[in-house]
Amino acid sequence: MELPLFERAVLIIKKFETLHDSRRHWPYLGYGHRKLPGEKYFRGYKMSEREADALLREDLRKFCSLYRDTGKDSVLLGALAYNIGPGAVNKSSVYKMLKSGSRNIFKAYTSHCHYKGKWHKGLYKRRLCELVTLFIP
Repeated sequence: MELPLFERAVLIIKKFETLHDSRRHWPYLGYGHRKLPGEKYFRGYKMSEREADALLREDLRKFCSLYRDTGKDSVLLGALAYNIGPGAVNKSSVYKMLKSGSRNIFKAYTSHCHYKGKWHKGLYKRRLCELVTLFIP
């Protein structure tokens, strides 16, 4: 808990995403980065841990900057956007609650635990970990 919020978010993402093999998880590589048009990556690309870490940090900075208007909550929302996408975060009740000043977001935040329409225990654990380490009540 002595680490800055951004570094805590990096560790959480690394823990839950793990290093993706682009042969099996294409178009995802590194720590869950989705290949964007024009990027040099290809199916089967062997990404080093150092390169994956740099890509994760670049993506997370980009997502956190989208939510800069929420101040100290930008890292929490950035970590959520890294997992579910910024479009879903922008429509979420969590984002609306935080923008309006409400700090009672537990139920709304932990509602983002579904994968392919089903509740997922691993995502619930991830959301709890994010809330405990990144949310400042």
